[in-house]
Amino acid sequence: MHVSDHRAARARRDLTATALAAITTLAAGTGLAAQSTEWSSSRPDGHAPIGVMADHTHTAGEFMFSYRFMRMSMDGNRIGTESVDTDRVLEDFMVAPLDMPMNMHMLGAMYAPTDWVTLAAMGTFLTQSMDHVTRMGGDFQTSSSGFGDTRLTGLFGVLRQGPIRAHLHAGISIPTGSIDRTDVTPASAPDEAQLPYPMQLGSGTWDLLPGITILGMTGRGSWGVQGTGEIRLGENDREYALGNSYEGTAWLAYRATERISLSTRFLATTWGDIEGADPTFMNPMVVPTVRTDLRKGTRLDLAGGVNYYFPTGALAGHRVALEMGFPVYQDLDGPQLETDWVFTIGWQKSF
Repeated sequence: MHVSDHRAARARRDLTATALAAITTLAAGTGLAAQSTEWSSSRPDGHAPIGVMADHTHTAGEFMFSYRFMRMSMDGNRIGTESVDTDRVLEDFMVAPLDMPMNMHMLGAMYAPTDWVTLAAMGTFLTQSMDHVTRMGGDFQTSSSGFGDTRLTGLFGVLRQGPIRAHLHAGISIPTGSIDRTDVTPASAPDEAQLPYPMQLGSGTWDLLPGITILGMTGRGSWGVQGTGEIRLGENDREYALGNSYEGTAWLAYRATERISLSTRFLATTWGDIEGADPTFMNPMVVPTVRTDLRKGTRLDLAGGVNYYFPTGALAGHRVALEMGFPVYQDLDGPQLETDWVFTIGWQKSF
């Protein structure tokens, strides 16, 4: 392992430890570490912030449907922990990416055949575009849209004791998202050309989705920690595999009223370089988005959210929620486009 890999691994451990320590400190300071109560999902803080997936299980025979809309904005390039201007990117590449807005629609369903097993499925639809500038001063945009990969997950309860819940995740990502999207570029006009890796809609591989979630509740609020992974199984039919990715998140929610809870959340994410390469990209110095060795990165986000729960009336049991997150640390093996913010809004209903 190279020195840089050791440093990256140490940084990932430090980021996760910092996030967990911050949640513990906040819990102690706000009194959420006391006043234990029996766990209840019929509270606004009975679900995690809307940006957290597979955060809870259900009782036997219960269904839940959900919809989420997420928008992520990436603008400007970064090498390591430093932002760099476009001229710096064009010193090494013929084309520099400028920005990339991405919209994702997520439709989910959950069903519990038993009290200790919950089955979850999620499908996605993406629209995204990327603006570029060339070394000669020209500019152009490429875009792609369509269905992403489909996730099927089993959530297995391992602990239900008073206010504490814990479950394991065992899932698979099915490669339903296209990895063959094309668009017109200055070099290919008037024909279309294969788009770089970030503009594709899926991984093209079957991926394992392991994870663990631990939840706690008090009279005044709730907390949770979750660790998940996305592990690629072999190469896709374009002869590459996206890097494995891992996430660790911890959150704290305060029940302001019987209908409203406020949350804060830390999220640490790390992902690896691409293994193999799409044979279409013969010249890796055209644009950094086709460089398989410039995809790795680590990011720490801080997010705030609001959950609204309808306990009575015609909308009893419905939930609406939103969350806004901003990176507080990014270390990208770039040049890569850096993330500016992530916004998620969603609806959930159990039956």
